Amino acid sequence: MRASVVIRSKDEAARLRLTLASLARQTEPAEVVVVNDGSSDQTSHVIDDAARELRLIRVDHGAAKGRSAASNAGAEAATGDILIFLDGDTLAAPDLVERHLALHRATSGLVARGETHHLRCTRFLEDPETGTPRPGEEGRVLAMTDGERARLRVTRREVQSDFGAIERRAQRGVYPGTGPRVLWDLEMDALRNHTDCPVLWAAASGSNQSVDRKAYLAVGGEDPELDTNEHRQVALCLCNAGLRMAPVNGARTYHLTHRHGWRDPLTETAWEGIFYRAHPLPEVALLPLLWGSLADKPLVPEAARITSLPALAEAARRLAGVLGIENVRNAHFAATISLRPELAL
Repeated sequence: MRASVVIRSKDEAARLRLTLASLARQTEPAEVVVVNDGSSDQTSHVIDDAARELRLIRVDHGAAKGRSAASNAGAEAATGDILIFLDGDTLAAPDLVERHLALHRATSGLVARGETHHLRCTRFLEDPETGTPRPGEEGRVLAMTDGERARLRVTRREVQSDFGAIERRAQRGVYPGTGPRVLWDLEMDALRNHTDCPVLWAAASGSNQSVDRKAYLAVGGEDPELDTNEHRQVALCLCNAGLRMAPVNGARTYHLTHRHGWRDPLTETAWEGIFYRAHPLPEVALLPLLWGSLADKPLVPEAARITSLPALAEAARRLAGVLGIENVRNAHFAATISLRPELAL
């Protein structure tokens, strides 16, 4: 059994360079497929340089097609049995591939999610290795002491020979903040301790997730119309096809955060109608209620909050029982539920 790491990347050359360096030092090597999704920076040169150290396949989109299309193109180009999806701004711990493959070798039919962490220290930097500030952050970075600026940086030397220096600065969750950390906790708790929960697909991750390549292609991959929650949608399709979600304990990735680029599903709502039309389920309609309950300042009345995946499954069951599933008409029904907690709880 072999793995292919599929990386989607657009205009993040400096971070992609570090991501590829982390894959060149894996305890179990893997094929790396990089999908350059219409980048206008130095991404092409970074890929060429990495090909000297990695068994690398490149896919170039002349114009950006979006995350889902990039994932699918990478899956088509890959030759491995197992796909491990990774973002171009995310470091892989040295044993990431080994841990994913070990789980798939032991148990077939899995959608396997690893432990996603982030590095808050890089949020003001355009290039984490050189310490170059992001546009607009020059004054903030220059006002720091030399020692403070040094602690912001992540270098290839650290990635390749002192990964512990990176791990010590990391925090759980894909993004900084209370909400992402609480979401990480409840998702991993559900995967580890509630294995019979019927909505474990909602604990899927856009990065550090692995699946059998043939199974992924058989369900059609990610929906090209989706650019938010595409990973949960394909996980739902895979679970409907008989696969099950499972954690890959200890398989860690580290998001090199940047201040801009947060894809917040509560503000970027185009995904709701697309997702719901494909899967007209009360648990899909209630997803915004779950996330609104976990915000730093909860957006949902206390009595209506959903704060775990088992609670999401139970709220969906009750909602279908009260209204009849045929009357749960669209994803925006979640907003109604937040004002009528007796339907959700």
